[in-house]
Amino acid sequence: MPKVEHLVYGDRKVFTVSAFNRGIGMHLGRLPAVWVEGEVTELRRNDAWANVFVTLKDPKTGATLGVTIGRRTYDRLALGLEEGESVHVAGRAELYELRGQLGLRATTIERIGLGGHLVALEQLKRKLAAEGLFAAERKRRLPRVPRAIGILTGADAAARGDLVATIGARFPAARVVVCETRVQGKGAAEAIVAALAALTAHPEVDVVVLARGGGSFEDLLPFSDEAVVRAVAASRVAVVSAVGHEQDTPLCDLAADARAATPTAAGALVVPDLTDLDAVLASTRRRLELAVHAQLERSRGRLTRQGERLRAAPRLLLERRRAALDHTGARLQALSPLATLGRGYAIVRADAEAIRSAAAVHVGEPVEIQLAAGSLGATVDEVLP
Repeated sequence: MPKVEHLVYGDRKVFTVSAFNRGIGMHLGRLPAVWVEGEVTELRRNDAWANVFVTLKDPKTGATLGVTIGRRTYDRLALGLEEGESVHVAGRAELYELRGQLGLRATTIERIGLGGHLVALEQLKRKLAAEGLFAAERKRRLPRVPRAIGILTGADAAARGDLVATIGARFPAARVVVCETRVQGKGAAEAIVAALAALTAHPEVDVVVLARGGGSFEDLLPFSDEAVVRAVAASRVAVVSAVGHEQDTPLCDLAADARAATPTAAGALVVPDLTDLDAVLASTRRRLELAVHAQLERSRGRLTRQGERLRAAPRLLLERRRAALDHTGARLQALSPLATLGRGYAIVRADAEAIRSAAAVHVGEPVEIQLAAGSLGATVDEVLP
C-alpha cells in the first residue's frame, strides 16, 4: 500500500488536508463490506452520470449517510425506489477526499419490510390493468332486487354482522347466503377463491359481497393475490368489494364491479331500501293511473269524433248524390231535343220516324211537325233538292 507523505516542521510531522484524507480513505478501504439499513430520503439519477447518489437516514436518530452506486448496477436492480422506503445497502466505506466526506460505495440495494410487497403489488396492478381486468366497461350493473346475496367473509367477522343487519333492515325479504372462509394468513388466497366459486355456483345468488374488516397491510394481502383478483374479475355474478377501511385499496377493489367503503355501504349497494321502494312503486302506480285515464280520455274523444262523422256521413253522401244528380240532370236537360225545340227548332216525322233528308219523303205525303209546344199535321207540297 502506498505511504502517505507528510511534511516536517522541526520535530513535528504535518499532513496536508489531501494527504490526511487520502490516509483515512486508505484505512477505510481495509474495512470489510457491510450491510447498512436506512430510509431513502434523497435519490439522484441521471443518464449522463456514471453513478446514482442516494442519501440514507436513520429514522430514529436522523443521522444520514451518502451512498454511491454505479448507474448500470442500479438500473439492473430495477428497484424504482421512492423516498421513504426502507432498504438494506451492501458496500464498503469510502471517503470523498476532496471534501473529506464519509460515504458508502454500494454493490447492491434491497428493499425491506413492506417495500418489496408494494413493488410487487404495483407490478401486478400494471399487468392486470394492461389485460383489461380493471376496465370500467367490463364492470356489470348490480341487480336491482337480487334473489339472494352471497356474503364471503371470515369466521366471527364483525363485518358479516354489520352487513347482514344492514341488508335485513333495508329489505327484510332479502335472502342471504353466507360462506365463511380463511381471509388472512397462509392459504387465505386459495380459500377465498374456493369460497367465491362456491357462492357464484349457487343457483339463486345474483351478487356476492367480499366483506373483510380493517387490518394491517399484511392482513389484507390475500385480497390482492393474483388468483383472487382474477377470480373476482371472472365471476359469473356481480361482485362488491368491502375489504378493509376506506383508505385501503386491495387489488380486488379494482377488479370488483363495485367498491364499498364499509359493510354498511355494501348493504346499501346490493339491496334497495323498502321504504324508498314503496315510495317508487306508489309513484309509479299514480303515473300508470294517470296514463290510463289520459288514454281513456283520448279514446273517448276519438270515439265521439268518429260517431259524429258516422252520423254526418249519410247526410253528406245524400247531398253529394243529389248534387251529382242535379249536375247530370242539367247535362241531360242541355242535351234534350226539347231544349232544342225551345230555341225555335222543330222535328219532322213521317211514319213516326224523324226525317233527316228531304229525299226521304214524297210530294203529297203527310208529315207531323213537332214544336216546343204542340205539333202540326202537314202534307208535302214540294221536295227541294
